[in-house]
Amino acid sequence: MSHLYRAPLYQIIISLSLLWAFPASALVKQPSPSQSVDPFWKNAVVYFMLTDRFANGDKHNDHNFNRQHDGATLRNFMGGDLKGVTQKIKSGYFHDLGVSVLWITPVNEQIHGYWDEDWGRSYPFHGYWPKDWTSVDPNFGTEAEMAEMIATAHQHGMRVLADVIINHTGPKTLSDVAWPNEWIRTQPTCSWTSYAGNVTCALADSLTDIRTESDDPVDLPAFLIEKWRTEGRLEKEQTELNAFFARTQLPRAPKNYIIKWLTDWVREYGIDGFRVDTAKHVEAQVWQTLKVEATTALNQWRTAHPERALDDKPFFMIGEVMHFGLNGFKNTPKGTRLYDYGDKQVDFYDYGFDSLINMGFATHANQPMEQIFSTYSHELTQGPLSGIGVLNYVVSHDDPEPYDPQHTTPYQTALKLMLAPGAVQIYYGDELARNLSYPDAMGDATWRSFMNWQDLAQPETQRLLQHWQKLGQFRQAHLAVGAGIHKKLSDKPYVFQRTLAEQGTHQADKVLVAIAMPKGEKTLHLNGLFPDGSEITDYYSNTRVEVHDNKVILNTPFSVVLLGVQSEND
Repeated sequence: MSHLYRAPLYQIIISLSLLWAFPASALVKQPSPSQSVDPFWKNAVVYFMLTDRFANGDKHNDHNFNRQHDGATLRNFMGGDLKGVTQKIKSGYFHDLGVSVLWITPVNEQIHGYWDEDWGRSYPFHGYWPKDWTSVDPNFGTEAEMAEMIATAHQHGMRVLADVIINHTGPKTLSDVAWPNEWIRTQPTCSWTSYAGNVTCALADSLTDIRTESDDPVDLPAFLIEKWRTEGRLEKEQTELNAFFARTQLPRAPKNYIIKWLTDWVREYGIDGFRVDTAKHVEAQVWQTLKVEATTALNQWRTAHPERALDDKPFFMIGEVMHFGLNGFKNTPKGTRLYDYGDKQVDFYDYGFDSLINMGFATHANQPMEQIFSTYSHELTQGPLSGIGVLNYVVSHDDPEPYDPQHTTPYQTALKLMLAPGAVQIYYGDELARNLSYPDAMGDATWRSFMNWQDLAQPETQRLLQHWQKLGQFRQAHLAVGAGIHKKLSDKPYVFQRTLAEQGTHQADKVLVAIAMPKGEKTLHLNGLFPDGSEITDYYSNTRVEVHDNKVILNTPFSVVLLGVQSEND
C-alpha cells in the first residue's frame, strides 16, 4: 500500500503543499521502498562524536546555569563544544580521515540541573535531556557557532546530521520544572514486551515521555513562555508557530510543536539530515511527518542559498531502532527488514527512514571478514535490504556490547568496519584506540570519555590513525566499497572485488582489495577487473602501477593493498 493511502489527512495536505509551494524541478525527492537510496549514503563515512567530549574550542563557555562539577565519574560537562568541532574541520582532521558526514549529539538547550540516576549524579552533557528545542545550550556554544560549524563542514565537502529527539524531554530537577501533564507522562515505565510496552510509556525516570500518540491540542508550557519572554523572542516564536500550524493544518499536539522546532534548524542552516533518537519508541507515522517537513525545510534553504548547497541530494533520515540489525539480529526477523515488537511488526523504511543503524555489526564483527562481507553484500544488494541503507559501527555511545573494547586487534577492527558493505560510523576515538574502560565509571559513561588527543604523541597511535586514514580515503574515493557487489577472489591471501553499476549521476566503479599479502614485492592477479595498460592506484601505499597480463607487481612495506582507478578529484 502506498504512503498516500496510509497517511492521515494532514500528512496528505503537507505533501500536496510541497507541490503548490515549489516547482517540480525544485522538489527534493523522497526515497521510497521502490527507489534506491543514493550510493553516497550507502558508502558514507560518518564520524559520530559527543559534542561535549570531542574538542574544547572555547573554555569561556564551560560553565553555565550554575552547573557544578560534582557528578559521578564521566558524568559532568567536560568542555567540548561546537567551536572545537569547527577547529578540527578547518585543521583537515576529518578530511584526512576520509569523513563525508559529521554526526554530533544534540546541542539543544538541556535541563539546567542534574539527575541522580542508578549510575550516579548526572548532568546532561550528552544532549539527550532537552529543555528548549529552539535554543543552543551555551555549554555547547552559540547559535552563530552552530551555523559556522555547519557552513564550515559544507565548505569542506562534508554533510551534517543533526541528532534529534521527539520521544522525551529532560527530567524535572531542583533547577527545572516538569513539562505539563498534557505534554508528558512518567508512567507506566516501558515493559519492552509489546508495541504499547515500547511506545506509550516512559523509557526511564530520567526520560519523561512525550505523548506522541495524541492529536489533542495543547498550550505551550508556562515555563517556556516565560523563558522566551525574558529572552525577548516570545512574539516571534508564537508568530512562527501560528504560521506553521496554519500552513500544515497539523493539530497543535506536542509532537507537532517539536517537529516545527526541529525542522527550523534545517530551514535556517541547511542541515543535511537527521539521526533520529529512540525511533522505535514513537509511532512510526510521526517520523513520516518529520521527514516531509524536513524535506520542505531543506528545499526552502536551498532555494534561499543556492550558492551554499552541496548538491540536490534528498534530505536524509537515519533511525536508531534498538536491536535492529542485519541477518536476523535480535528483533529483526531473518529475511526481512522489519522490527518485531512481539505483537506487532513495523517496517521503519516505510515511514521516512532512508537508513537504520545496524546494531548487529558489533556482534557480527566477531566473524571472519569474508563471512561478514559476503552476507552483508547479499542482504544489501540482492536481499531484504536491497536499495536501502544501514550504518555499521563497532563502538557506540550506548551499546553495552562494543566490539573489541580492549583494542586487542585495532588494525583488524578497522579493516572489518571500513571495508564492510554499507555505510560506516567512526565513533570518536575509534581511530586513536580511545580507552573504553574506566573502573570508576558506571554504565554508558565508560564509552563517553574525552577524546584522547594526547595519545597522538605516541608513534603507535599515529600509525593506527594513518591506517584508518588510508581506509577512509579509499572508501571516500570509491563508492563501490560500501555500495558495490562483493565477490571473493581468493582465501589466502584474502582478495576480493567490489563492483558498482552506473546509477543516476554516479559513474560505475570497481575496486580490488587484498589483505595478508607479503610485505615487500608482491604480485596480484586482477580477475580481469582492470584492462591491461590501465594505471591504477594502491591507496594504502599511495603507489600507482600499470596493469600487465591481468596483474600488477607492487613493492610496498605493507600487507594491505587497496586498488582502484584514481580520479582527478582524489
